[in-house]
Amino acid sequence: MSDFSGFSTVGSKAAFRPGIAALLTAGLLTTGLLSGCSLTPQLLRPAAPVADSFPNAAANTDAGAKRALDTDWREFFTDPRLQALIDAALTDNRDLRSAALRIEEARALYDIQSADLLPTIGVTAGATRARVLSTQPGASKRVVGSSYQVGLSLSSFELDFFGRVRSLNEAALAQYLATGEARQAVQISLVAAVAQAYLTERSYAEQLALAQSTVDGRQKAYDLARQRFDVGASSALDLRLSETLILSARVAATTLVRQQAQARNALTLLVGRPLTDLPPTQTLSSEKIVTGIPPGLPSDLLTNRPDIRAAEQRLRSANANIGAARAAFFPRISLTAALGTASPALSGLFDAGSGTWSFGPQLLLPIFDAGRNRANLTLAEVRTNLAVADYEKTIQVAFREVADALVARGTLEEQIVAQQAFLDAQADRLRLADLRYQNGVASSLDVLDAQRDLFAARQSLVQTRLLRLTNAIDLYRSLGGGINAPSAPVAAR
Repeated sequence: MSDFSGFSTVGSKAAFRPGIAALLTAGLLTTGLLSGCSLTPQLLRPAAPVADSFPNAAANTDAGAKRALDTDWREFFTDPRLQALIDAALTDNRDLRSAALRIEEARALYDIQSADLLPTIGVTAGATRARVLSTQPGASKRVVGSSYQVGLSLSSFELDFFGRVRSLNEAALAQYLATGEARQAVQISLVAAVAQAYLTERSYAEQLALAQSTVDGRQKAYDLARQRFDVGASSALDLRLSETLILSARVAATTLVRQQAQARNALTLLVGRPLTDLPPTQTLSSEKIVTGIPPGLPSDLLTNRPDIRAAEQRLRSANANIGAARAAFFPRISLTAALGTASPALSGLFDAGSGTWSFGPQLLLPIFDAGRNRANLTLAEVRTNLAVADYEKTIQVAFREVADALVARGTLEEQIVAQQAFLDAQADRLRLADLRYQNGVASSLDVLDAQRDLFAARQSLVQTRLLRLTNAIDLYRSLGGGINAPSAPVAAR
């Protein structure tokens, strides 16, 4: 490090003020003129590594339907209970709260980095009293002296000739914007997760109700079989078969009790507070979730998905760090200056002729750093390549999520219809088997098999309805829906 200019002097107030002002003005003007110099490479957005269109994009899409991005989540989820749960989650969920705090953290880091773009000016004041050796002839060898100073100082302001500070500022800004996009991605995922957890809990509740009603019905059948066995009208095999049916229904009911409780716990965690004072529940068949959302084009995901926008901002940040790493190879010039007054007596601190000033530019020219700057540049380039790969992977994941949801949407409606027809056929089969058994044409085994298959068909129908609803939610989330949220509460807390 070498000082190419540095001096300090004391003179009249009229003499030093124009000199220091001219020097400071010249330094700041030079910085402004050279501020356009930047070594950051031009960022070209990578091409989306996906197909030009989604598979089955037109399947079950309503003509003139609104896009997911334009469909508010209250419009998409019309169940008042579900709306209240989502509204509470957007207020009390800890993951969303943490994401919001990370935005504040990134904002503070950006403000800290931005402060380096402007000089730091401070007021200095000091007093010194010391006993020193005197060099004056005839004076005592040791004298006690005082010194007082007050003024303004400019401390180590870097003249950003090669854009190093501005590149770091751009990188911090991109990180801040990426954090804001990540918070929106968390909100989208939270809205979808609460809806799916709620519907899952409702499906377990409906299946549990079916299992309990089946247990009650089979208990009556078992009691009747027991009476027939006691009077010798049926065999022990018939009794045991009836017993296995009621026991299997009890096992299913016990399993569903556990699953519903766990699903409720998962929903409570997502909401962030106990589930109280909520509107009444609805059955899965009554849920009016929007299903005919148009998917648009894969290129729309680049602007609709906040996780993709966040990946792009991280790419911009990594690219800006290349500019800062390149600038490290060039000279770094910093400026230190001071302007004030000094006097050996406090009473004479502001007298004429007590003015002082100092001006000290400093140049740091890297000559040998054991390859540190080269390694930092390589690191910045590698991290940029990693950010490109992450950006492209995020696009591919988004495309796959939309494509999967569209493929499922094209078949689940047909599956619901087929499952309902299968259930009706099983119910009719049980009716006919029971009629044949009452007339002595069929055995009790036919009736028991028909009962078992009917119970399984009813459970499968509930599960298929859940799949259809969660598929609509997956498509809504993967297309970027769930950002807009009115502030008005749905239900009283």
